[in-house]
Amino acid sequence: MGVNYGVFSENFSDIDAKSSSDIVTLKIGYGDIKAYAVEFSFDYMQNNSKIFSSTDVSSDGDKIGFNINLLKSFDLNYLYPFIKIGFGAGSLTIERALQDTLSYGSFQGSVGTYIPLSESFDIELGYELRHTSYESINTVVANTSYSSLINIAYFGINYRY
Repeated sequence: MGVNYGVFSENFSDIDAKSSSDIVTLKIGYGDIKAYAVEFSFDYMQNNSKIFSSTDVSSDGDKIGFNINLLKSFDLNYLYPFIKIGFGAGSLTIERALQDTLSYGSFQGSVGTYIPLSESFDIELGYELRHTSYESINTVVANTSYSSLINIAYFGINYRY
């Protein structure tokens, strides 16, 4: 189990918009630091930009997600590089006349390394790339869908037992 903190940058392919903020991830998994593992995580992000909301608010609201990742790490003695692939889903709080939440799904891949501090604790350094597709937005005239690429640089601490 562990916790990660990072910064993300989101670029939309359908519109000229960008978003960035902090991300906190709580995770729990099962596996071996020297081989394979599965990881379940919860993300919390608070957007600093207004992309989906249409009223007089300063930014979109909180983004909360759940992810499942498969992980392969490599034993290089005191360093354990890894790759992760997975998918996730979540919701974003927005303020629009016809919607107050927006669902999304994502596919993600990560690379990084674990640096053991002791038999039970390690530091995790990583980079993650997510392709995210958002639920259609009802603009009264039409439904519009958006997708984005999210770049996340993060560090974390893990407890293994």
